[in-house]
Amino acid sequence: MTLHQLISILSARWRSAALAFAAILVLGAAFTLYLPNKYTASASVLLDVKSPDPIAGVVLQGMIATGYMVTQVDVIQSERVVMRALRSINADQDPDLKAAWLGKTEGRGDFESWLAEDAARSLDAKPGKDSNVIAVSYTARDPVVAAKVANAVVKSYIETTLQLRTEPAKQFTSLFDESTKALREALEAAQARLSGFQQSRGIVSTDEKLDTENSRLAELSSQLVVIQKTAKESEERQKQASVKGDQMQEVVSNQAISLLSTDLARQEARLSEITERLGERSPAVIELKANISSLRSRLNVERTRIVGGIAVNNAVNQSSLNELRNEVAAQKSRVLQMKGLRDEASVMLRDVENAQLAYDAAFARQKQSALESQATQTNVSVLKYASAPPFPSSPRLLTNGLVAIVLGVLVGFATALIRERRDWRLRSEADIVEVMNLPLLGVLPKVSFGRASIDSRFARGIAARVLGLPGPPQGS
Repeated sequence: MTLHQLISILSARWRSAALAFAAILVLGAAFTLYLPNKYTASASVLLDVKSPDPIAGVVLQGMIATGYMVTQVDVIQSERVVMRALRSINADQDPDLKAAWLGKTEGRGDFESWLAEDAARSLDAKPGKDSNVIAVSYTARDPVVAAKVANAVVKSYIETTLQLRTEPAKQFTSLFDESTKALREALEAAQARLSGFQQSRGIVSTDEKLDTENSRLAELSSQLVVIQKTAKESEERQKQASVKGDQMQEVVSNQAISLLSTDLARQEARLSEITERLGERSPAVIELKANISSLRSRLNVERTRIVGGIAVNNAVNQSSLNELRNEVAAQKSRVLQMKGLRDEASVMLRDVENAQLAYDAAFARQKQSALESQATQTNVSVLKYASAPPFPSSPRLLTNGLVAIVLGVLVGFATALIRERRDWRLRSEADIVEVMNLPLLGVLPKVSFGRASIDSRFARGIAARVLGLPGPPQGS
């Protein structure tokens, strides 16, 4: 269908289209007047998702997640928040609302759930674009009620957010109280075991550097090294004394032996002199030989005494060495025993340290949970409280009027086309070619009212010639 054909149809059926258009306008006006006035009150809240938590001291990862704002919108529209808001304004005790519930449900189901679902239909929460602001609006027939419910929902949302944060903290606080008590008892038991073990074994400290037994072992080891050197030297001197006792330094440097050796040499020299002069049997020679023999005896005795002293000294050193070795061995045994006891005490000490660390961690977490359970602030701040709107938000006269006009135009076009389809007529040259599938031979000129008497005979003559019909009478 061409535009010319459509215009022709509308020109011919304009009364039907106008009637349909007027009917739609009347229906739209009646519908708009029938709808009750509704008022929408709006409030807005700001969610701080970047500031660190005042207790934990860190930014919670859940707050910066992509779906955090959507989740908060769902929380605002949840039954828990809505029901809390309705209870705060005593809507659950309204007899009219209860009567409406009885009329619609005949008492089936829960009244508060029905009331929350009904209120949620009129509640709207929308997050701002690229912002952390959420607009909360409520629609009601009374502007005061709309503002009251919107503010109650905002207040309920803040209280619910705080409750959702403190409830787990309170549960964790109770759990950590029990855990902390058990860990404290375990710590005290570990400390008691360590203390009892130290007292029973006489262990003052588990540090080997502060242990007297190790100090004693170190001291004995030093003495053993010294006595071993001394015993080795005395043993070598005894061996030397048994072979060349008269050449020992102790013998050579001894003053008594030196005096005796000097006297002996002088007496022997004198004996040689007297013997040459007096002979072997001289009383002086015999006396001198007796003196020399006595000096030699005394010299041998003195040498034997000195060599014997070296042997005795060696025997003493060897005895001291053996005793010291026994003491070192016994001390090593005691140190090894103490080391085993210290290792056992160290295990108990580590048990105490681990119990202390576990108790400290649980105690710190318990304190943090206790602080979180007592929190009174949330990350939600009210930017705007709702006030009673002065004008209704619905029905919207301009919007409904525009919709009625557009719908009336469409219905008018449809009415004209339907009537034309039911009562079809030839209105243009295109109708003959397209619909009747006949060739177009000519078009009669349009007759004006002023020349009707002149042109009528001319038109009938042309029609007779074209269509093969009898012409008009000659006298007419």
